Amino acid sequence: MSWKRNLLVPLAVLTLALSASAGAGAASASAPARAVTVADGTSTASAAVDYGAPGPYATAVEVGVVTTLYYPRDIANSDRRFPVIVWGNGTNAIPLVYRDLLLHWAGQGFIVAAANTPQSNLGISMRAGIDMLTRRNADPDSIFLSHVDLEHIGASGHSQGGAAAIVVGADPRIDAILPIQPGPLANINAVHVPALLLAGEKDSIVFPFLVKAFYNAADHIPALYGEVRGADHFTVVGDPGPFAAPTTAWFRAQLMGDQAARAQFFGPGCGICTDTATWSDVRRNDLALNVPVTTP
Repeated sequence: MSWKRNLLVPLAVLTLALSASAGAGAASASAPARAVTVADGTSTASAAVDYGAPGPYATAVEVGVVTTLYYPRDIANSDRRFPVIVWGNGTNAIPLVYRDLLLHWAGQGFIVAAANTPQSNLGISMRAGIDMLTRRNADPDSIFLSHVDLEHIGASGHSQGGAAAIVVGADPRIDAILPIQPGPLANINAVHVPALLLAGEKDSIVFPFLVKAFYNAADHIPALYGEVRGADHFTVVGDPGPFAAPTTAWFRAQLMGDQAARAQFFGPGCGICTDTATWSDVRRNDLALNVPVTTP
């Protein structure tokens, strides 16, 4: 496929550049916060109304053979469970390419299981990340013991990995998907959970109409389409810029029960629907329009 060939050289160069400056861990990050009640009934912190701001958790990275984990550093001492996001890379990329975004999610209170494979389309390694965290959640010698919220799991990825997020959306363990500029090799008809499909207005590799095709086919699930103004195919790489806030809000809404984040996508006051500075096109299908802005 031409979109795969076009992606190869730029991502290889970016991988080498980022590997020269990135370490194995991440610095502590914090921001002015307010209390938010999440799905498990506990109280956590949200970075005010700016989901693009650093979260309250210091982060750590664990590089494995199949999966790289990004997670809250003091997870072993926490009194709560943390929801999971499984991640798929673009063609010939590795998690390091998306390090800033994945660490941002970890700082917001997620365990991110990023598949190391540079060929993620089938979603096999993404599912393996769930399997691995399931084992470690039950392992008395693991820092993750009883701290993984296996009842709240999302799937995301970029380009070929975005297609993989759609593929993995058929897994019964998945609760929401967020494909970013997904490649065309996926079938959204098998997805059973809410979907936020992101495109880039200036993307010349995965054109917006390809992402809209997934959105148009997703009439059986609550689906949203967001086209990031001015974004090309590599805007999310390195510093995720305009992708940080909406992706974080989506997963906080879907996996943590954050009501303020939920209002960014649902109800008549839908935040992204009026944010023309960030979005060049926003669409919600009939099922998404009928989703209530708050949950019990």
